[in-house]
Amino acid sequence: MLFEGADWNFDTIQRTYDAIEEIALGELGLDLYPTRLEVITSEQMLDAYASVGMPVMYSHWSFGKRFAQQETLYRKGLQSLALEIVINANPSLCYIMEENTMATQATVIAHAAMGHNHFFKHNQTFKRWTDADSILEDLRYARRLVAECEEYHGQQAVERILDAAHALSAQGVDRDRRGDRPDLAAERRRAHQQRHAEREATDDLWLRTVPKPAGGQVHEPEDEQLEAQRRALGLPEENLLYFLEAHAPLLENWQRDLLQMVRELAAYFEPQRQTKMMNEGCATWTHYQIMNRLRDQGRIDEGTMLEFLHLHAHVIAQPSFDDRGFSGMNPYALGFAMMQDIERICTDPSEEDTAWFPQIAGNGRPFETLREAWAEFRDESFILQYLSPRLIRELRLFKLRDDSAEDNYVVEAIHDDAGYKRLRRALSEAHDPVAAQPRIEVVEANLRGDRKLYLEHRVQDRRQLDAMETRRVLRHIAFLWGYDVQLTEVDADTDERLAVHNPKD
Repeated sequence: MLFEGADWNFDTIQRTYDAIEEIALGELGLDLYPTRLEVITSEQMLDAYASVGMPVMYSHWSFGKRFAQQETLYRKGLQSLALEIVINANPSLCYIMEENTMATQATVIAHAAMGHNHFFKHNQTFKRWTDADSILEDLRYARRLVAECEEYHGQQAVERILDAAHALSAQGVDRDRRGDRPDLAAERRRAHQQRHAEREATDDLWLRTVPKPAGGQVHEPEDEQLEAQRRALGLPEENLLYFLEAHAPLLENWQRDLLQMVRELAAYFEPQRQTKMMNEGCATWTHYQIMNRLRDQGRIDEGTMLEFLHLHAHVIAQPSFDDRGFSGMNPYALGFAMMQDIERICTDPSEEDTAWFPQIAGNGRPFETLREAWAEFRDESFILQYLSPRLIRELRLFKLRDDSAEDNYVVEAIHDDAGYKRLRRALSEAHDPVAAQPRIEVVEANLRGDRKLYLEHRVQDRRQLDAMETRRVLRHIAFLWGYDVQLTEVDADTDERLAVHNPKD
């Protein structure tokens, strides 16, 4: 027995971790970053919540506000805390709460220190967007940068920039990053040099396009000047933080550095948005496999197993569509179900499975198949590739069309031969964070006149922006840009102008 009862000490934690790691590496074939376990209190967990789960973070008033909110809810019993937090770093940092029982500690070690750890290390989305080797040093750099800026320019001035940058962080990432993962330290140096070169190009463009005094000189046609200006600014540009960092006329260098800092942090969290279901499904499947193997080996007793099963059932609970607690698909439930289903298809396929998944059906290599899927896909592509008709039936999925122009909901697809592909496509689209974000681009910047900045929102399915929130965000953009800003909403299908927003409305 690794342990008996709920109590634990550090020797018990170490012994249990070693047994779990042996199963993860030897039987499941996982490949991990070195892991550093840290036991923290509930108050420290709340503090980690407030600083978006990072062990090192710069100071900002919003983190203190978030801490006060979370603490109030927790003390009143209106909210529970996560049992662990794991950081995508090398070595991987895994926080476990001292209030957990030993059965819970074993579960979260298997879940986070094994499942999440392997996923962070091998998934291609994380490899393209993040650098686990340098993230902690980058966070320390960010903390030093904010502290130095506050010392030289004042806390209020720094907070004003950070407020605006935080408001735009969702629009501060590229929708599709390709190529090798960046060296973020080198990227800072390159970005500084690039900003300098782009500012010089913009200044040169400004000098060449401003009308000259009468003297017989022939000027380029206005439309050619505008097109040259757009090319110099790289328009259209969807990364608003990058555009403001590179081209805002009035920002000082320290302000640009703060924008870049927030932009890099937003990029670090982007893979977690794109792989939420897969990541949690991988970790949940991993802890389920490990805990059952520990029981089969006689390393944990029946009481521990019952406590684990109760915790596991709570994690993968999926409310029905008509339940008051329904808020969409539980990523833990869907991810775990798909991992188990892939394992079934590889070992005991039906004729239907063979027709739908000829490449993996009956291959007898479920663990290898899962590891390949964890490495190569993100949520929406994983669903398109691996969601089976059998699982659609078991989950009793159906698709509704909710059109404001119609009086009733319309059931467009159910779990039958005609609906499987439509349901799979619809569920895939629902797990695409890129599609969920409004597509807003910088389309024009009038550097020849009043320097007004023009943004455009391509409206999909008539989902327009909230007018009040749009004005609030536009005020932040106008502050960073230094001049007036206008956002136009255009129907993506018809190019019809639907609304125009200004920060002063």
